[in-house]
Amino acid sequence: MHNHITSTSENRRRFLANAGMGLGTTALASLVLGPKLASAAAPSAASGAPSDIPTGCHFAPKAKRVIFLFMAGAPSQIDLFDYKPELVKQFNQPLPPSVSQGQRVTAMTRGKEQLIVPSRFGFSQQGESGMWMSDLLPHLSTQVDKLCFIDSMHTESINHDPGKTAFCTGTELPGKPSMGAWLSYGLGTLNKDLPDYIVMPSAHWSGKVNVQALYSRLWGSGFLPSKHQGTSFQTSGDPVLFLSNPSGIDPAIRRRMLDSLGDLNRKHFGEIGDPEIETTIAQQEMAFRMQTSVPELTDISDESPETLAMYGEEVNNPGSYARNCLLARRMAERDVRFIQLFHRGWDHHSKLPANLPGQCQDVDQPTTALLKDLEQRGLLEDTLVVFAGEFGRTVYGQGKLDMDTYGRDHHPRCFTALLAGGGVKGGIRHGATDEFSYNVVADPVHVRDLHATMLHLLGVDHKRLTFPFQGLEQKLTGVEPARVVKEIIA
Repeated sequence: MHNHITSTSENRRRFLANAGMGLGTTALASLVLGPKLASAAAPSAASGAPSDIPTGCHFAPKAKRVIFLFMAGAPSQIDLFDYKPELVKQFNQPLPPSVSQGQRVTAMTRGKEQLIVPSRFGFSQQGESGMWMSDLLPHLSTQVDKLCFIDSMHTESINHDPGKTAFCTGTELPGKPSMGAWLSYGLGTLNKDLPDYIVMPSAHWSGKVNVQALYSRLWGSGFLPSKHQGTSFQTSGDPVLFLSNPSGIDPAIRRRMLDSLGDLNRKHFGEIGDPEIETTIAQQEMAFRMQTSVPELTDISDESPETLAMYGEEVNNPGSYARNCLLARRMAERDVRFIQLFHRGWDHHSKLPANLPGQCQDVDQPTTALLKDLEQRGLLEDTLVVFAGEFGRTVYGQGKLDMDTYGRDHHPRCFTALLAGGGVKGGIRHGATDEFSYNVVADPVHVRDLHATMLHLLGVDHKRLTFPFQGLEQKLTGVEPARVVKEIIA
């Protein structure tokens, strides 16, 4: 058994030394071979790239980091962003078959009449660009000239679990690496004292119905080394579990313990060559450094009263979306590579008019404050901010069909994502939907295309960020076609 494992380790070493593995060669080789051999085997993940291009990039990036604001449950694009005023004339009328075209629907809609329900909320044109925005987002409406609206987003996913999994990992099938894990693997770290990838779910939200659980595979590392998985911050106690030393253990004692444990682990690694052992050593060292860096990061006592007021009263509530937005800005300042916020409560199959305003109030002012805060600190230019849910909502209603109680079903055929900063054009709309916000009629953008574009803005060719697994050069964008949406890039 020992000889077999040693042989496998030798094969792995030869493979890393002699074969290209895309951007991750440097990162993985450093785990398996150690820093010196890794550098010799793969001096640059982007072969032939000019020396002024950051390590791991294929070309000069426009962004250094990403803040992904994930609205779990799927906000209604037709009530917030995709203005369709003519629908008022068609309230309670059947959706024409020429529009629905027999397309796949959920079990909640199958066999039921699809009756049109326009939005009950007002819209107005905002900014110099004249973008139409719902009155439910008065703060964010002031930022439209910074925003790129992609109205033609679409996906195959029609239910929440596969929808969120596809958005976060590139495929509906569980087990693949998340967006942040791919970036950590491909581009490495910008701050040795904090994780490359941090996740912050909101502890509470205004919507009280149909709230799905979150699951760690949405920020997992899949088949990549586990050092690349996201670190989820808790909303109470230690931001990271077991970060504090137990009673009676001081930093000097902890340091001696880690040194002794590291010696044992390195001896074990020399015997079997399992890269996860190196990951364990690296993560234990990171945890030691985080005992200092994380409390400093999460202590907002040094923020000015003006900054706190900008984020709203909820910023004083640990675990709130507002507090997480402020922490996201602090993480951006400290060069965390990928920051992901999850805010649940957007799944409005009924009573949408009662529940959607509260959800918007949760995120409107804090999201706006985040954009303004990043901009005034010179960070928005190289920080890509993305605001999106896993799919959209239907033009036809669910539940009691009147203008005060209607709901909407899941709709993957079209929805809106907002992007800002990081080399994206502001004050534009890309793509278009039909008069029912049901089908994309111009410039479709698949979730894979969004992933490819995000990587491009970070200086990465999505076709070359690969990892060999199960006989396939795996990619975030998978095996289906994906394109960079160059029309939205400044």
